[in-house]
Amino acid sequence: MRFLRQFLSHARQPPARQYTKMASATGATAGLSMAAYACNVSPHQSSDKDLIPDARAHHVKNRNGETVKFQNPHPSHADPPIWGLMSLLLFVLPRPQSADKAHTGLMNWPQPKIGEKLVPVVEPHFLPTRDSSSQLRATWLGHACYYVEFASGLRVLFDPVFQDHCAPIKSQNYKRYTEPPCKISDLPFVDAVVISHSHYDHLSYPSVREIQRNYPNAHFFVGLGLEKWFRQGGLQNVTEMDWWDEADVTFTPQAAKGDSAIDTTTSAAAAQPITARIICLPSQHASGRTAFDKNHTLWASWAVRSGSDAKTVWFAGDTGYRTVPKVAEGVDDYGPEYQHLPVCPQFRQIGERLGSIDLGLIPIGAYDPRHVFSPVHANPFDAVEMFRDSGCKRAMAIHWGTWALTPEDPLEPPKLLREALRRRRMGETGVFDICDIGESREF
Repeated sequence: MRFLRQFLSHARQPPARQYTKMASATGATAGLSMAAYACNVSPHQSSDKDLIPDARAHHVKNRNGETVKFQNPHPSHADPPIWGLMSLLLFVLPRPQSADKAHTGLMNWPQPKIGEKLVPVVEPHFLPTRDSSSQLRATWLGHACYYVEFASGLRVLFDPVFQDHCAPIKSQNYKRYTEPPCKISDLPFVDAVVISHSHYDHLSYPSVREIQRNYPNAHFFVGLGLEKWFRQGGLQNVTEMDWWDEADVTFTPQAAKGDSAIDTTTSAAAAQPITARIICLPSQHASGRTAFDKNHTLWASWAVRSGSDAKTVWFAGDTGYRTVPKVAEGVDDYGPEYQHLPVCPQFRQIGERLGSIDLGLIPIGAYDPRHVFSPVHANPFDAVEMFRDSGCKRAMAIHWGTWALTPEDPLEPPKLLREALRRRRMGETGVFDICDIGESREF
């Protein structure tokens, strides 16, 4: 009971605090930082939404027709067995700190440490100005967090969690084994912050408050039901959206307080509005921050499109692809006897809806044991199928290398990704890649 009380007390909404400090500018970003970008969001339903079968089947309604929670609408998802979840729950209970592995009675759980440096972490190098490159540029900041720099000047941050622990309490079980490559304040600009869902490894209250403190004009995009959490926490720049909804967004430069005009000689991009289209899209997952709010807010994947070249990034967030039964060790659940298992049709629909995806950010980790996690967490073989279904031109792997959320070896996901690519006769590099934490790639 003591452990449960501690869990619930930490899971409550932190008290809101008012920040008045504006982000300071130093070094190469000083000139551009003189212009603050005001955000205007025009959300609307996609004209294609009516063409999608059961576009609102994920809504669970009460007798009055009001949406009260959400669900995964396709047979590719099935709730995992209760006994499997209970065995994993034992992992969060206190145990001797000297133990090298967590013994649940059913499996061994790795406990990698930062000092082991299992996944390389390098110092990131961000573009100093908004018009420094004509390429789409993406930097992995660990787990599911990516910082994407569009040639249009737009800067988007996906699922930022910079804390040591991805849980409402500080448990050694959920402590980072790779450090963040930078601080939030090291990011030159943040215009939009996209949140896939409410789980603690994807949504951190301290992180979003730190973003607001350093980038007060940053706008948050979240799934239905999650806007209330942000506003109660003191963050007002937030738009919630349903699957298949779109938002046309314009970031307009404004002179800093006390300046009569924007210095257009600093950068051409600084003088021009930045436009983007942000699209809320399906995923197969769940939500919740306590034991009492399961699926009360919507989980989603997202697409961001910006620039004259209309470069498009699809952020898959956290998602499963198909539900597989328990199989004997060494048995391939993609073998002929499992070909009948249904796959989630939404990724093919996403590809058809977007038409062209320049970069997919697709999860590959936290999948073991498969019969428990496959409904909500893709393994590398699932990830390659999602890549193919959605029609991505390129992809980078996310959702691994930061926290030991499940019992697979921390370095297994990239190894299996290469195997999955070989199986589909795809190149092991240059198509669907992994990278160091802090590393940037251009597309």
